[in-house]
Amino acid sequence: MPAGNLIDGRAIAGQIHEETARRVAQLQSRGITPRLVFVRVGEDEASKVYVGMKEKTSAKLGISSQTQVLPVSTQEKELLELLARLNADPTVHGILVQAPLPKHISETKIYATVSPDKDVDGFHPVNVGKLMLGDETGFRPCTPAGIHELLIRSQVAIDGAEVVVLGRGNIVGKPMAAILMQKSKHANATVTVCHSRTHDLPAHCRKADILIAALGSPEFVKAEMVKPGAVVIDVGVNRVTDASAKNGWRLTGDVDFAGVQPVAGKITPNPGGVGPMTIAMLMQNTVRAAEQSGSMGALRK
Repeated sequence: MPAGNLIDGRAIAGQIHEETARRVAQLQSRGITPRLVFVRVGEDEASKVYVGMKEKTSAKLGISSQTQVLPVSTQEKELLELLARLNADPTVHGILVQAPLPKHISETKIYATVSPDKDVDGFHPVNVGKLMLGDETGFRPCTPAGIHELLIRSQVAIDGAEVVVLGRGNIVGKPMAAILMQKSKHANATVTVCHSRTHDLPAHCRKADILIAALGSPEFVKAEMVKPGAVVIDVGVNRVTDASAKNGWRLTGDVDFAGVQPVAGKITPNPGGVGPMTIAMLMQNTVRAAEQSGSMGALRK
């Protein structure tokens, strides 16, 4: 299989990290160290791994990070009170509440409570609204923003392209469509959002110049669904049974990579594609939050 059509998310994330580190150094020269607080409720194993990765990346870039771990029995009121304290703390520039939350806590209410100015995840209604309006002063959700950067830095032509987004979720599908349809540079695409009720979904996929799979269905996208030469972005992270694996399972994306790669013009591997970009954009958002806060948000050396 050709390796030349791979979009290397790790390498592109590395470029962004270098840019972010330079911005951190500039802030530190003014006596400001960006500070990011993670809030994790419960002991979900995947959440622990994800937050750990974000903490390590923060440390490498010179961003101060801290994780507030609350028991799974934490009541919604207690979490809201913690967020109120973090919102009021001028030394905190970014707040990230790690999903999933326990079922007795409303994610919608929690995300709406984080200050829009510290909402580095891009989930607050104010930031969602700014994204829809094309207002660049808001924070964009990290995964779709990272996909956008992958396309831009891989010299993918977006202007006028036919884009199909598989999945209409609030974290990836909807904001991804909003980013690519804007009347702005590196956008102006014609976007179709497909989902479980879409009629003849494969036919829609075959029209795509850029196909973004974010529906949470293991290896759903097959070669016959992809137009030759199309750019394929695999967002999925799915755990599937595999008797040959040490743990009895393995992670796979939403794209049948082995089948689709020979057909695609460009394609993201999984892992090593979208995942590293999500963290890179989180770090970038945090630094921008610190820059926008100015001296009021300083964490002095």
